[in-house]
Amino acid sequence: MRIALLARLLGGTPRPSGSWEREAVYLAPAPDPLAAERLREVPGIAGVRPGPGRLLEIVVTTPGEIVTEFRPGALGLNAFQARWPDFPRTWDNPGFVVRYAHARAVASGHWARDLGVPLGGFRPETLCGALDRAVLRVLAELPSRRERAEPGWAGYLERLALAYHDAHEGAPAVPMGDRAAEPVHTARVRLAGAVRLILAEGLAANGRTAPDRL
Repeated sequence: MRIALLARLLGGTPRPSGSWEREAVYLAPAPDPLAAERLREVPGIAGVRPGPGRLLEIVVTTPGEIVTEFRPGALGLNAFQARWPDFPRTWDNPGFVVRYAHARAVASGHWARDLGVPLGGFRPETLCGALDRAVLRVLAELPSRRERAEPGWAGYLERLALAYHDAHEGAPAVPMGDRAAEPVHTARVRLAGAVRLILAEGLAANGRTAPDRL
């Protein structure tokens, strides 16, 4: 289920809720009393239930579909100020964390091509592991966050970078050893591409250059 489609159905952009480790949940106000019944009939929606504050909790079946929604130049990351120094290059420095995540996402694409990971045949349902879903959970915040008066881009990009570092190390986009590439590797290459795109535009909005390597 894509956020853009949910937004059309709801008349407004939903926001993700919870960790997404077990289920991918969005929160949104009900546009009318019959909205829940209509949403239950939509393919890609696993369930609709009452949420906090008279909101609806909408559970989607394939959260990985959001990876296809991000396009260069259309992310809506407005300029912001953040102290992101280049040094020290340690995990205590958010500037390093963000730039290194971008470099790692770029490297994943290079390694995937070198190792013969197919770039076609994206199957979003394979992004079902806890580390993959943690990245998807942060990605899903972007559409609703850019509608806020204070989107908090610095903190958002730092969280996305940290989630991607975990996925890069624990759920790599390339097969290990002499194993053959599987559909999940193709999906993780697409996930890395979405992360790379958002971090690059985020760094540009902060007046920084996104490095391909560190």
